[in-house]
Amino acid sequence: MTQAYSSAAELKAAVGQQLGPSSWAVLDQVRIDHFAEATGDHQWIHVDPERARSGPFGGTIAHGYLTLSVINRFLPELMTVSGATMGVNYGLDKVRFPAPVRAGSRIRARAEVLGAEDVGPSAVQLKVRVTIEIEGGDKPACVADTLSRFFF
Repeated sequence: MTQAYSSAAELKAAVGQQLGPSSWAVLDQVRIDHFAEATGDHQWIHVDPERARSGPFGGTIAHGYLTLSVINRFLPELMTVSGATMGVNYGLDKVRFPAPVRAGSRIRARAEVLGAEDVGPSAVQLKVRVTIEIEGGDKPACVADTLSRFFF
């Protein structure tokens, strides 16, 4: 279920709130190959299914940065900020990739609002820890502390 916020005060009051889970999404080989083309990262563990079968993961895996990038696919499912005139990605404080995502795996996101602070007269910086889960996995694929700025 999507959590909706409509003001800076609501964002600041959300600290500690759990969000999600999102719906499931598949990270398939086609998406992995497109990411390799976009970034120039053609390492065999990502793009060579035949060679990767005998590699350390038993098949191809998604790039860590691809897994990180799908956070933007999940965040609108987890939360919306309707009262803001604009929201922008400000950066990340910490990112980890505890487990690889094998091609064809289903992933989803959960999140926790870690902090919210004023950054100027009409903006709030929100820190949200997003955890990307792998269906059937015992470790997350990615844990990232995202920073977003919302302008009101």
